[in-house]
Amino acid sequence: MGRITLDIETPLNTTDLRSEKVKRILQQFDLNRDGCLNRDESTALVVAVNPRVKFTDDQIHAINDEVFRTYAQFIDGQKGITLDGLLRTYDDGAGDVDRDFSVLGLELNPGETVPGPSIVDKTVREAATDNKAMEWAILLHHTVAFQNTYKLLDDLEILIQKLEKSKQVKEAKVKRGSNSSAKGVAWEDLGANYAVFLKDLVALSSRADKECSKEEAFDRHMAIGRVLYNKHLHKLAYISFRRAFELQPNNPLTRFRAGNCLYELGMYREAKEEFFEALIIAEADEKNWAYLVPQIHINLGILLEGEGMVFNACDHYREACIFCPTHFRALKRLGSGLIALGEYKAGVLALEEAVFLKKDYADAHCDLGSGFLALGDETNAINEFQMVLDLKADHLDALFNFGVFYMDRGRYERALDMYDRVLDESPNHWKALLSKAVLLLGTGKTEKARKALREALKTANRVELHDRMVYLKQLQKKWLKGKGGGVGEEAYIIVEPSKFKTVEESTNSRWELANALDIRAFQKITGLDRCDVELLKKQMNEYPLPDSLFAERPIRKVSLEGILRELLGFLKPENFVGAVKAINKKILCVLDESNSGSVDFGLFFAIIAPLCKGSLDRRERVAYHALLLQPGSVGSSKIRKTDTQKYIKLLRAIYMPPLGVSEMLEVSEETDMSMVSFTEFLEMFVDPDRGFGILSTLWKLEIGNRNGSYVCASCRFAIIGPRYKEVRLHFSLCSLCYSERRVHPTYSNQEEYIFRKCKPIEA
Repeated sequence: MGRITLDIETPLNTTDLRSEKVKRILQQFDLNRDGCLNRDESTALVVAVNPRVKFTDDQIHAINDEVFRTYAQFIDGQKGITLDGLLRTYDDGAGDVDRDFSVLGLELNPGETVPGPSIVDKTVREAATDNKAMEWAILLHHTVAFQNTYKLLDDLEILIQKLEKSKQVKEAKVKRGSNSSAKGVAWEDLGANYAVFLKDLVALSSRADKECSKEEAFDRHMAIGRVLYNKHLHKLAYISFRRAFELQPNNPLTRFRAGNCLYELGMYREAKEEFFEALIIAEADEKNWAYLVPQIHINLGILLEGEGMVFNACDHYREACIFCPTHFRALKRLGSGLIALGEYKAGVLALEEAVFLKKDYADAHCDLGSGFLALGDETNAINEFQMVLDLKADHLDALFNFGVFYMDRGRYERALDMYDRVLDESPNHWKALLSKAVLLLGTGKTEKARKALREALKTANRVELHDRMVYLKQLQKKWLKGKGGGVGEEAYIIVEPSKFKTVEESTNSRWELANALDIRAFQKITGLDRCDVELLKKQMNEYPLPDSLFAERPIRKVSLEGILRELLGFLKPENFVGAVKAINKKILCVLDESNSGSVDFGLFFAIIAPLCKGSLDRRERVAYHALLLQPGSVGSSKIRKTDTQKYIKLLRAIYMPPLGVSEMLEVSEETDMSMVSFTEFLEMFVDPDRGFGILSTLWKLEIGNRNGSYVCASCRFAIIGPRYKEVRLHFSLCSLCYSERRVHPTYSNQEEYIFRKCKPIEA
């Protein structure tokens, strides 16, 4: 997962009620009643909503110039800026609709309610217009409450212009040098020029504390910090915001903006602490800071999402939506997060609400398309992806998703076209390079595939790329020309089940092996096969006991995610997200059938214990230990028989569908309240027909010893783990091909195939 940009202080309200308030403001100053604001009327509005600021004629003239130039598409001839244009200025952070409405003394009609104040700040990268519009928005922000603050900002602008000029000169020198591909020059790289700037800035900041009240000093430091932040001088901006916090410790905005600076500096843990502190302060004085609470939740969610903690992130996005149901960015992030967890229906609902509130929200449409695709609704998925491209023709995610869509459906030329469009916009897009390589490989263009893979490897040194590189090498050595691998060529045939037979009972049934392979794949995706089962037991022992021995021990999914993060600490954030998604779709959705957001603590750990790292005996004992946490078994050395039966049926339903699902219907009918010991539990657990005897087969797959130099006759890969030899035709199959009845066309037209399981060669 790449680094996520903070969604810092964006407009919250997009309802008709908010539009009505902007309309009232326009009507208040539309003296000629033409439905627009000319320069004189715009001037009157600016002055009226900033009663504590004394603007000079030059400042007013400059403000109007910026407004009418920036929002030229909203200017109606000689009439001036339209209602849509005025609404857009508020959306771009040029003012606070609710504050201005209140300052002007306007009122809504009886029966109308006032939503919470909207956020007015926007960063340069989030602004819908250009940088000059943002600078104008900063100057008009209501926190600049004192005229003398503008004098400091003017001096600061002069200092920054000098620094920017020296940076441009150095970047030009670097560009002319031999290392023309070097990244842009950082501020600290300016050496003496940066040192001079720091000295002058210290002097300027000292002036901000002199000959003024605490309120005015606070105003100055906040304004200085915001300008520095928007110029990407985040370390220095952080210092200004911290000084502002010292002046007003109960102002959460100081901690919030300090957190934004720390995030930009890559200090995520410290940034999270600042946001939590800001949240505590804001919630303690919710009447005055209700507008900031949702934004703090969003930024906390973004930080947690970057750590792979998507359940926790969604919890904060959900809180933001509760505070402001019309916050379309919070809804978008919530929907995208839910889809990342595999909760597609809920994710689609949130995204549909986001695009309803903001119809041109390309990113939301793109994720909504992915959600529809996951639900099998291809028509709506295509419509959403196409809408994204209509809004933004070079939208990389939409183009890539289209490529995957076409590739999965065998439309290879269309898929290749989409990947090429992605690479035209972003030549280093490693996913597109990898997918293109696989596609070229499938169409028999091995050399072009090799080239694409090498380019991807230069861009991102990832495990997937290494796997594909090994795959190419194996193809070069083992594939037979004209005998499979190319699109349209028959690589193998699927044999009828009745033709696949075994020579002895010890040879696994195909159904059992297929399930074991699925479980093994789940282990690898989640990393559970690398999670020591003893750590699992340690986590269970540290979890607090319920007040009553007969009380249930539910745990919220967000809390469970934190425990899983500790258990799977070896996974990178993006891999951890995939692990949680797999666990959620396979296990949590079964344990939380009512969608309460909580699951039984002991039962969950009992479910994953058999898949963790450790001997079979230790896994079984830890699973038994987890079941001792069930109500009525706490403090005992035995567990109830009904709990054991329920547990085994859950295991089979989760890991061995579809047979296990039918068995789950019988759980509620069990009435035997007798207790069972570990020995009795083990007999029920390893039962091959009614228990989880498949664990022994899984164990053999986990060992995964190489089977000498044997190669699977169907897929042509080296056989790792069990080898299944056809006793008459003398060819061998790997576990996967055997379980799926794959046979190379060379051995077709046989009446039957008789297999014997051969043990792997010990390492």
